[in-house]
Amino acid sequence: MFLKIALLILFFAVMIGVGIYCRKSATDVHGFVLGGRNVGSWLTAFAFGTSYFSAVIFVGYAGQFGWKYGLASTWIGIGNALIGSLLAWRILGRRTRLLTQHLHSATMPDFFGERFNSSALKVAASVIVFIFLIPYTASLYNGLSRLFGMAFGIDYTWCVIGMAVLTAVYVLVGGYMATAINDFIQGMIMLIGICAVIAAVLKCNGGFQMAVQSLSEIQSESAPALHGAFVSFLGPQPIYLLGVVLLTSLGTWGLPQMVGKFYAIRDENAIRKGTFISTMFALVVAGGCYFLGGFGRLYGSVIEYSANGTPIYDSIVPSMLQSLPDVMIAIVIILVLSASMSTLSSLVLTSGSTLTLDIIRPAVAGRRGSEMKDKSVLTCIRMFVLFFIAVSSVLAIIQAKSSVTFIAQLMGISWGALAGAFLAPFLYGLYWKRTSPASVWVSFIVGVVIMCACMYGTFTHTAFISPYFSSPINAGVLAMVAGLVIVPIVSIITPVRNKEAVEEMFGCYERTVTVRASDTLVDKEEI
Repeated sequence: MFLKIALLILFFAVMIGVGIYCRKSATDVHGFVLGGRNVGSWLTAFAFGTSYFSAVIFVGYAGQFGWKYGLASTWIGIGNALIGSLLAWRILGRRTRLLTQHLHSATMPDFFGERFNSSALKVAASVIVFIFLIPYTASLYNGLSRLFGMAFGIDYTWCVIGMAVLTAVYVLVGGYMATAINDFIQGMIMLIGICAVIAAVLKCNGGFQMAVQSLSEIQSESAPALHGAFVSFLGPQPIYLLGVVLLTSLGTWGLPQMVGKFYAIRDENAIRKGTFISTMFALVVAGGCYFLGGFGRLYGSVIEYSANGTPIYDSIVPSMLQSLPDVMIAIVIILVLSASMSTLSSLVLTSGSTLTLDIIRPAVAGRRGSEMKDKSVLTCIRMFVLFFIAVSSVLAIIQAKSSVTFIAQLMGISWGALAGAFLAPFLYGLYWKRTSPASVWVSFIVGVVIMCACMYGTFTHTAFISPYFSSPINAGVLAMVAGLVIVPIVSIITPVRNKEAVEEMFGCYERTVTVRASDTLVDKEEI
């Protein structure tokens, strides 16, 4: 117990110390929200990765999908690395940095407003972010209750309060830079922690070969004719597995807290390095989490079950860790805290800055006839950051202390709604001049309606379109694909206003820049 408490105190002290160290970089709105657009490759890559993977992944998704698909769930982590990280950086990184700087936009809703010359689009996007990031934020605390109960025997409420207060301190004091530096520290803990936990769990099951052999002897309920289903290449349900890969990988392209990391990156060199670092980080952390969860069936006799015999997925990973030495349990606690706090800080900073910059500031300016002062804007952002942390904490405590379970279910719905609404118009808006404001409106509406219909079906126990799409995961994929198809179709049949302004915007991609010879090769005749 002394070791666990000592590590927690050290962890808390470092997080607060970083916040105090970064306070000078958070004295204006530009520095607080974007770190002055001067964040290097390592910090940006780790900020991207730690915002991507939270305790929901380690405790909830790893246990749930590992139980359903066995070792094939590792494909989810591989998809997260190749699609959610590598391709995201390659396709979105450079263009996002160039165009958002040219448009002077600091948030995704602000990008839509400036790119499509529509304040209404900016407000609509801000409302979607506001509504769907709150349950997403509340879900980050899921899984902590069981791990802290196992390690310390203390009430879940105090875990939530402690995590919320600590996150609030370093975000409010140090802004984006404090978040980025702490994300780097927390990311290193996650890398080391997941490798150590996998090694310890495999050792407890007789090593890798013995663990795989034991897993191969378990029969799948969904595919009883498939022998060794949980060690097979694609698992017992490959179609459902593909849906999870697509939502958790491609979905990041439309999440404001993820795309926002590209706004702040320093230069071309940082993008190249960050692409590699972020991909490797995702491969180890996400691949490791789902690989670990794939052995969950070996603990079928000790996990918890609901009244109808269905496994309680949040209990699977904690059950796998109960037999580990105290040192390993302490590492796991710090690992899960790091995963949760890094994502929490990113979400509340995104929510607070979006609500202030895209709704409050324009509204005040319209009523007064003058812009809010920078100091007032910064104070407002900090107030909303505190508000989002407080609301998410209360929701998490309510969900844990009562029979209310829908908050946890809203994680997938929130992710699907945000990605379904934003992915297509953001991607096409970066690359295609012909993208029209009408197509953005349609994408917003279709993405939100699909996920709300899925939510309604979930709560009323009715099928949405078909049983396959009753899952928020699969409904989220439908919302994303629908947006990718609808946006070009609607853009072709609807007009684009201010064509001259659009041409000027895209001119930022074509301007000539001077680079060092070490960064690009040229023929002698060209010099």
